[in-house]
Amino acid sequence: MYRKKDKKTQELFKDLMPWGGKLNENNRWLRLQELVPWEELEAEYSKYFSENRGRPGLDSQLVIGTICIKHMLKLSDEDAVEQVLENPYMQAFCGLESFATENLFNDSSLSKLRKRLGKKYFRQLEKKVLEVLKERKIIKARGVLVDATIFPSNVRFPTDTGLLNEVREWLVKQIKEIQKSAGVKWIRTRCRKARNEYLSFSKKRKKTKKAVREITKHMLQYVRRNVEQAANLIEEIRVKGTEVKEVIHRKIEIIELIFKQQLDMYRRKSHNVKDRIVSYAQPEVRPMVRGKAGKPVEFGPKAELSLVDGYMFLDWLSFDNFNEAKKLAESIKRYTERFGKKPEKMIGDGIYGNRDNRNYLKGEQIRSALKPLGRKSKTQEYQKEKCWIKKQQRIRNQIEGFIGHAKEHFGLNKIRYRIDGGSEIWVRMGLLAMNLDTTLKRLPAR
Repeated sequence: MYRKKDKKTQELFKDLMPWGGKLNENNRWLRLQELVPWEELEAEYSKYFSENRGRPGLDSQLVIGTICIKHMLKLSDEDAVEQVLENPYMQAFCGLESFATENLFNDSSLSKLRKRLGKKYFRQLEKKVLEVLKERKIIKARGVLVDATIFPSNVRFPTDTGLLNEVREWLVKQIKEIQKSAGVKWIRTRCRKARNEYLSFSKKRKKTKKAVREITKHMLQYVRRNVEQAANLIEEIRVKGTEVKEVIHRKIEIIELIFKQQLDMYRRKSHNVKDRIVSYAQPEVRPMVRGKAGKPVEFGPKAELSLVDGYMFLDWLSFDNFNEAKKLAESIKRYTERFGKKPEKMIGDGIYGNRDNRNYLKGEQIRSALKPLGRKSKTQEYQKEKCWIKKQQRIRNQIEGFIGHAKEHFGLNKIRYRIDGGSEIWVRMGLLAMNLDTTLKRLPAR
């Protein structure tokens, strides 16, 4: 259930200080509060709750405000809730009328609400804030800069033996729990022997190819044995009328796929396989070969980004290593949806300069800062266009800096959400936090 409250004509923090102190109107949180359309967001927020059943949900401004604070300051859920409790300006941003001195809510509620709201709600949040920026003429849309990047997921660097040992440990844990709850005959999982073998291998300073191949073979044998044991055990208790949770079935399916991939690579003496799973906890993550210095391979979703007047937006996000040149039309479409018009110019690096994109931009009457094809000309018009393209390509470097800034200061160097659609939520909120920070620098002091 969700109840709306009237927030009009209420004095801000009436009982905050007994000596009649006031909050500084130039504080960033009070200025940001005016940029977020809380009432419109509350109308969307209330749709995710029953009208007359259950306990009343947390106030929308309190929840969304805390999530914004979390991403703007790179905090954990626990620290974000603690910061709001300690800071009167943050409490004002979150819509509280008086200073709260006790816990507002449990930090686990944020995770549950993100899961309930889903990525669709956070798309609406981004859209509503953008409408305010356009209405107040803070953002001026003329051209668009496009680029792609990888936002790394919070996964351990994958190794074949480590991944197999991880799934083996999970299988053994589930087998023991099912045996204990169902009261069936105890099964020998050989978990102690497998653990000792893995620890002995992992402690080696230098791991030879022969040693790696040997431990991989043993881990494959243990996993195959434990998968068969788990399947037989689940079938045994099912006959007796007991069913295991659906999530266990899904995880066993993932483990079987991991086993098939690892067995295939072991037999072929290779380290490549199609749609390779590198993390048991996040099976959607794929290795992205980028070939960049220091990071030849990255693990996380690939994003197509647009930069408009210093504001960055997410156009496309996928765990597949797509060709960003094929997403240019998608970026132009998203720009048109956001601003109600086509961009005057498009600036991108050389990968966007294929013939399909050139023909598309020409058909849409969008000027492109792409190096012209064919022979060089000595005409004045050609030289003038060449100078303009060089100037625009220098401007293109801005988007590289903005991407680095987002990763360094707004938590996009590591995606930590693991819920369904969590990667998109994390990226959108990180970009929204950066856009709000950009807006703060443009707003005049009161």
